[in-house]
Amino acid sequence: MADRVTVIGWDGSPLTAAARSALGAATLVAGAAHHLALPEVPPAAERVRLGSVALAARRIAAHRGSAVVLADGDPGFFGVVRTLRAPEFGLEVEVVPAVSSVAAAFARAGMPWDDAEVVVAHRRTLRRAVNVCRAHTKVAVLTSPGAGPAELGLLLEGVHRTFVVCEELGTDRERVAVVTSDKAADHTWRDPNVVIVIGGPAGPAATADGGWIAGRDPGAGPRGWALPADVYGADLGEGESELLRTAQLARLGPRVGDLVWDIGCGSGAFATDAARAGAAVLAVDHDLQACARTDAAARRHGVQLQIVRGSAPHVLENLPEPDVVRIGGGGAAVVSAVADRRPQRIVTHAMTRDAAELVGRDLTEHGYRVECALLQSVQLDTRAWTETERSVAFLLSGILPDRPA
Repeated sequence: MADRVTVIGWDGSPLTAAARSALGAATLVAGAAHHLALPEVPPAAERVRLGSVALAARRIAAHRGSAVVLADGDPGFFGVVRTLRAPEFGLEVEVVPAVSSVAAAFARAGMPWDDAEVVVAHRRTLRRAVNVCRAHTKVAVLTSPGAGPAELGLLLEGVHRTFVVCEELGTDRERVAVVTSDKAADHTWRDPNVVIVIGGPAGPAATADGGWIAGRDPGAGPRGWALPADVYGADLGEGESELLRTAQLARLGPRVGDLVWDIGCGSGAFATDAARAGAAVLAVDHDLQACARTDAAARRHGVQLQIVRGSAPHVLENLPEPDVVRIGGGGAAVVSAVADRRPQRIVTHAMTRDAAELVGRDLTEHGYRVECALLQSVQLDTRAWTETERSVAFLLSGILPDRPA
């Protein structure tokens, strides 16, 4: 095992005295090509080109002597420190940090970033990173080959955003470019890069001295999973009652990184509730007035929605892959079309037992585990304790057992 392992962050500025001392004593140095070319790297030291951090960690664990790992930015922020500290390698790690590439990118843009979401995009997580960009007004994306600005722009089709692309920060090849998301695929971008994604209606305004938590403020806006019906107007549809929406949200559990389809969005009540949870939402309806009401509800509550006007199931064919789906109407044909896309969870409702059985059988035939509950709510006027409204609906939910939550 290496006698000592020092991880040095590098942001293009001169190395600190602590970093130079560690490098001077190193008998093994691991890093990218531009790190290994630094003049401070001892000529006699063994050099390991850093591709797989796990493979490099095994080499370091087997090395006798002092090892140094060089990494861009702050190696403790989405960096190599997490892998090097994994128990199977048994390494004791000392870290000399530098300015993270995210902090450097926002500095180049002259913007604060305590209110930004930060995500990592590679081939496996690209879709979820894009969903965060759909749902939030300020996102920093740490990219990778095959999951860069061009791919982000292509997957954001239909959603307008501004990209601030920061390439090779800290090097003499550093470049900062501002493009719209629909033009990002027209360029060839150099790695590594950080993309700041900005746009969409602003959420609740931050105070003059900033917020109290990094990223999206979970306390912004009113409390409650489902907002009261009167917030969205007095004429909500039969499937938009507060109790039913609350139960649907509980079954679906929309979260940051998810894409939610709301088919038959009506007033936009469910779509807005789901977006308030941090998920990206595609709200679908064939009715122009419903689309307008949904847009107004989203703007009123400062959330991001993409609204698609069209009739299901045909309009669903070209929509991006959903994680969870709420079906507000459309019948068996829409249920089948949604199930064919294999979202992890589906919720819908029916007003009669026969209709509920039909939907349940369809979901079961598609491989979903089906649950059904009869929900009945009675609204009371507490001044006289008299009944003011009664609603009854069958709540159906389908869970796909073979798809991870």
